[in-house]
Amino acid sequence: MNILFTFYVPSGGMETLNRQRCNALRRVGIQGHVLYTQQGAGLQNVSSTPTYVTNYDEDIMQLLHTHQYAAVIVSSDYTMLERLRELGYQGPIMFEAQGLGSRENAERYIQQAASSISAHTQGILLPSTPHLIELFRRYCPSSPQYAFHNVVDIEHFHYQSGLVHPVPIIAWIGRLEPNKNWKHFLEIGYFIHRIRPPIELWMFHDAHIYVEQDRVQFYEMIYHLGLTSCLRLRSNVPHAKMSEFLSVVGDSRGFLLSTSIMEGFGYAVAEAMCCRCPVISTDSEGVRVFITHNVTGKFYPQGNIQQAVNEGIELMHEHDLRSSIRNKAVKHIKKHFSAAQYCTSFKSMLRDVNLY
Repeated sequence: MNILFTFYVPSGGMETLNRQRCNALRRVGIQGHVLYTQQGAGLQNVSSTPTYVTNYDEDIMQLLHTHQYAAVIVSSDYTMLERLRELGYQGPIMFEAQGLGSRENAERYIQQAASSISAHTQGILLPSTPHLIELFRRYCPSSPQYAFHNVVDIEHFHYQSGLVHPVPIIAWIGRLEPNKNWKHFLEIGYFIHRIRPPIELWMFHDAHIYVEQDRVQFYEMIYHLGLTSCLRLRSNVPHAKMSEFLSVVGDSRGFLLSTSIMEGFGYAVAEAMCCRCPVISTDSEGVRVFITHNVTGKFYPQGNIQQAVNEGIELMHEHDLRSSIRNKAVKHIKKHFSAAQYCTSFKSMLRDVNLY
């Protein structure tokens, strides 16, 4: 059975999700293909999954004809739904909600997409994120919902021991755009650097995807806060290398800081936990499936810089708490986000549309 997954650009969590779920589904006889309509840095991570990049109708029509996809999963791009029907595809289409940003942005987007979803799909696939579930029930009440966790490939993405970094590292992963809230990362890092030096700040981002206003303000703020000496910027790191970096962060007595306003899932948080890198995060909703405060990670209230600083200092210096969080985080990911669980849920969804 061939299944096609579509999205705009191979970058960030969506590129990770598409690659990891195709690897998982292959084990149960489902061959996943991926179509992106734009080029992106995440193509460097592609290995065994058939992956195509085109935005031409003729190319997409040829893919549909050649591979006879049993179903198409359209992630976020609701304009693709009607387009596929106009290109002659008559099989089941599922709309997948990923990367819709803040609740306000998600609500606006779902309102715009609702008529296309109702007209052209057999259902909606989404992570188990409360605000997404509630919004789709409100605006697409007649469409079946399939809410289950994304897969996290801990078999291949896991802790790697190495040399211990000489100073603690506070890491951040994201794009330079408002929802990722990079400003708070720099502010929190600034105060920890003042109170408990020396530290390093490592930021992993995609240099090709950003909001221009944020990019300008970003470099101004780095200079204004005097962070140039302790900040390390890394762009478009191959996914396979990220487990090494996150393991180094965890072993340095540092942590991943997630400052997002809203996350539908939060792959960066899950993958840090896989690598024994403790996480301090805002309650950005999607990460609730990963973090229980002071058990598998730490929460701080959105916007409360002082509380984030306090939680960070505690995590850096309380050895027993830190060790407990690192151990329990790995066990939590293994238990709840396995490839086998994803395949079971995915096959159940396909059975509902009479495909499995």
